[in-house]
Amino acid sequence: MTATAPGRAAAPPPAAPRSVTAVVGLLIFFEVMSGFLQVGLAPLLPDLADHLGIGSADLNWVVSVQLLAAAVCVPLFGRLGDLYGHRRMLRIALALIAAGTVVVALAPGYEVLLLGRLLQGPIAALLPLEIALVRDRLPVTDARRAIARLVGALTLGAMAGGVVMGLVDSAFGDLRLTLLVPAVLAVICVPVSFIAVPESEGRTGGRVDWAGVTLLSAAMLSLLGGIGGAEGGSWLTARVLGPVLLGAVLLAVWVVVELRSAEPLVDVRALADRRTAPFYAAAFLFGVFFFGSQAPNSTFYAADPEVTGYGFGLSALAISLVLLPASVGSVIGSLGTAAVARRIGYRPTLMGAFGLVALSFLQFAVLHGSVGQMAVGSAFLGLGIGLALGAMPTVIVEATEPARTGIAAALYNNVKTLGGAVAGGVFASVLGAFAGSSTGEPSEGGYVAVWVVGSVCAGVAVLMTLFARREENLFQGDHSSPSG
Repeated sequence: MTATAPGRAAAPPPAAPRSVTAVVGLLIFFEVMSGFLQVGLAPLLPDLADHLGIGSADLNWVVSVQLLAAAVCVPLFGRLGDLYGHRRMLRIALALIAAGTVVVALAPGYEVLLLGRLLQGPIAALLPLEIALVRDRLPVTDARRAIARLVGALTLGAMAGGVVMGLVDSAFGDLRLTLLVPAVLAVICVPVSFIAVPESEGRTGGRVDWAGVTLLSAAMLSLLGGIGGAEGGSWLTARVLGPVLLGAVLLAVWVVVELRSAEPLVDVRALADRRTAPFYAAAFLFGVFFFGSQAPNSTFYAADPEVTGYGFGLSALAISLVLLPASVGSVIGSLGTAAVARRIGYRPTLMGAFGLVALSFLQFAVLHGSVGQMAVGSAFLGLGIGLALGAMPTVIVEATEPARTGIAAALYNNVKTLGGAVAGGVFASVLGAFAGSSTGEPSEGGYVAVWVVGSVCAGVAVLMTLFARREENLFQGDHSSPSG
């Protein structure tokens, strides 16, 4: 061993192997694909409804089914990655996503389309698996830089998805050909994942909570099935109350099983912690209006005003362009969260974000007579959502004991995704209750009701965040992030 000469600076810590850092580029490619798939379908939903002969209300299930699968896949794939390797689970996730995307593109009917969306559920597990890989194989500084790039790639793919899909649809006028574009992109990712992605070296012991997985899946399917049965507004019927009551019972059993499990799928105890419970309730509501409004807004833009009395008759490309201000606003909001929070704190920033979302939905409900009005509202809605996306994880983590911050972050994502899954069924029911007898399509009042529900959810989220004020910051001395 050679000693360092006096006066000579110590050598810097060794950098990560080039073979490891270079693979981050492949992971970035996967995240671009992920964002592309998650947003690219939105402007095509009205065309998809026409192609398969399904109503606007049923389109909400196209979003809801994927979110339901994601809510189960995120904790499941994360746990399987800890046990058997994150690269292995990344490859399995990519294969399922590719298969699901091909099924969606070639689906001959509604049921097959939903199957394809179900297979796409692991798309939400890609980023957690990739983060686990880079944290395992890279030094801390390089890992943080890589994670930031992955998140940026997801945002970039989301911004490009809607516009590119709209352009392809406008150029070729063939829905199947347009849907094959993301399918090809997803299929390419599968062999790419076998090129140079290293396996994580760390392994944990234990087992998978298969009972928790099964009970949660069955409970959500039963609840959403019951809600879906109320599309005609008939809530007090056996086809609604039966599945809803069964789902509630299964959910209660699931809670008991999770509380007794040494390695639960979801940390239910954290949901009941009085310091964080209001924030998780706000996260659930956030999922409702964040995910739940995507399909209704697209179908409203596409509705023919001469037939329905509302809407603008926009094409997929025009819808993607009208939705673009929301994406831009979301990026600006998420990137500007830290700067805003430095001035007023994270909790006030989150409350302001939810308030902005509530006002934006309220504007939709009152002013939706022109594309310009809707575009302006979308920009402010996106800004509020971006601020909420940036502030909420920090607020939840700062209200959590330092030893449980990782669990808290994962639980936030699960609760938010579950909110989105429930929203699809609820909004489908709301739109179905306002269906016109002549056209079979929702009346204008159905969309107004959806926007009002979104506004109310955001308003209640403001109150939840305010209610948690007394319990916040008990652990702020253990975190470096500013707080409100």
